[in-house]
Amino acid sequence: MAQPEILLQVKDLEVTYGSGRKKYKAVSHANFEIYKGETFGLVGESGSGKTTIGRAIMRILPTSGGQILYKGQQINGHIRKELDRQVIKEIQMIFQDPQSSLNERAKVSYIVGEGLMNVRPDLTAAQREEKVRQVLMEVGLLPEFASRFPHEFSGGQRQRIGIARALIVEPEFIIADEPISALDMSIRAQVLNLLRHLQQQRGITYLFIAHDLSVMRYISDRIAVIHKGDIVELAAAEELVAHPLHPYTRSLLSAIPMPSPRLERQKKLEVYDPSIHHYDADPPSWQQLRPNHWVLCNAGEAERWLAARPL
Repeated sequence: MAQPEILLQVKDLEVTYGSGRKKYKAVSHANFEIYKGETFGLVGESGSGKTTIGRAIMRILPTSGGQILYKGQQINGHIRKELDRQVIKEIQMIFQDPQSSLNERAKVSYIVGEGLMNVRPDLTAAQREEKVRQVLMEVGLLPEFASRFPHEFSGGQRQRIGIARALIVEPEFIIADEPISALDMSIRAQVLNLLRHLQQQRGITYLFIAHDLSVMRYISDRIAVIHKGDIVELAAAEELVAHPLHPYTRSLLSAIPMPSPRLERQKKLEVYDPSIHHYDADPPSWQQLRPNHWVLCNAGEAERWLAARPL
């Protein structure tokens, strides 16, 4: 089987907020690879550092250590203007809140088409408008919506506008930062199916950020679990759900609501307690405990967790 092409690689990434006494390390030694054409999920609680990683890849946040490699070239820190322009065109982001991420004073035609002014200055106004109309139809909106303002749309429609804004520059890699968390349950499936359809049509690679493992299982090929800045487990989506090894992953899975009231009453909620780890004498390392299933643990934990969940 051929080795998949690595599109983005994160090596020992560190992101720090503040300085001096108020310094806080939001991400610590994060390592993962994203393959071309896949959906890579990054899941964790609020404040775990997942959005910070997404914004660091987008170059919105500076990094305090490590490397972010896109197509083999380092894109964090000071980079050439040509590479910066390539990153702006090829990497886009869909933001969490479809209301606050859109300029309420601008029409949809300007919001969606603004990116083209930077990456395709050769286009005329008429050509730009035509591309806006095409991309609006692609995300399931009517072309005449281009002359309206964001406040005239529902939450689901606003998120589609945000997706259209990301798509119009024809990116290869999209960071979707909790794109459905602000939407009603009935709209979530529509947006997830739209993202999947666009991936199949355009061959887009996604970094999908969320706090809900049930959503992650549906949309992702592989999932990394992050807790307080540390990635603690990484595996294929079905493998992670079927054989969770780290206690934090198990606690996230136990919190997923069950569709049956009877099963919901019977389920046992696992609460993660970080004090169960004793890393003073035996520090943790990144270990492959099952095929392509990596966990942050020490030797004693690896033995116990595998005994509890054998191959």
